[in-house]
Amino acid sequence: MAFRGIHDADPLDPSVLLLQDRHRSHFVDTEQLQDVLRPRQHMRAFLSMWRLDPRIRPYVIRAGFYGIYRLGHIIIDWPLITCLVERWRPETHTFHVPLGETTITLQDVAIILGLRIDGPAVTGTYMVDVAELCDDLLGVTPPADALRGFTISIRWLCQQLSTPAADADEVALERSARGFILALIGSFLFPDKKGVHVHLCFLPLLRDLTLTSTYSWGGAVLAHTYRELCRASLDRRCGISGCITLIQVSMVLGEASRGPTRFRAICAICSTTIAAWLT
Repeated sequence: MAFRGIHDADPLDPSVLLLQDRHRSHFVDTEQLQDVLRPRQHMRAFLSMWRLDPRIRPYVIRAGFYGIYRLGHIIIDWPLITCLVERWRPETHTFHVPLGETTITLQDVAIILGLRIDGPAVTGTYMVDVAELCDDLLGVTPPADALRGFTISIRWLCQQLSTPAADADEVALERSARGFILALIGSFLFPDKKGVHVHLCFLPLLRDLTLTSTYSWGGAVLAHTYRELCRASLDRRCGISGCITLIQVSMVLGEASRGPTRFRAICAICSTTIAAWLT
């Protein structure tokens, strides 16, 4: 697919990319949209609220999420993310950059996030009793003000489960670990629009933490990230959710590792801050 130039993401032939009239690059090109996308990721706030207790670390490792915790908070370059969204094409699920097309792959997810990319699919259900589910797997019943539909407040989870009792038994520690993983999922992997609630459809998958590690969490994260990129690239959206760290690290460091030519191509659309850091 040919484009007009390095700094112009519009295609030369609009008959192939049929969503161009709704695409963010069209609104930017016609000066109808100039704002940088607003962030919707809250890993830093989560890590400041919830210090991982050494006693629950083995459970987090067993479930396969310790790599996400170790990755921690990475400063996001929002002008860079905005530039990448302007070059994301929902028709092909690829970024159209000066040297051609590139995208985020399952291999990127496995290397960067350390998540499994094969195994049973990550699926959930709404057909459960919230109070019974939370009491069974978390050991606490959330009040009405901690719930919003089928989601639960991350702050409330932190207040209830972040500090296990000194004499906590294995059952209590495992429940605390489930709360930590659930909050980690909602803060980093599948954040909602405000990043303050997490969907309870993930909680049943944490019943057996050994079994939890066999699910294809990496595949689910990649699919969710693709969907959020598609949403952000269309109809003048002002924000983007999903695993933003994956987008930034995979596109910048991933392309840089493929050779100096691709490295310079990515730098050409990077903001000043990230380009200076890379060079």
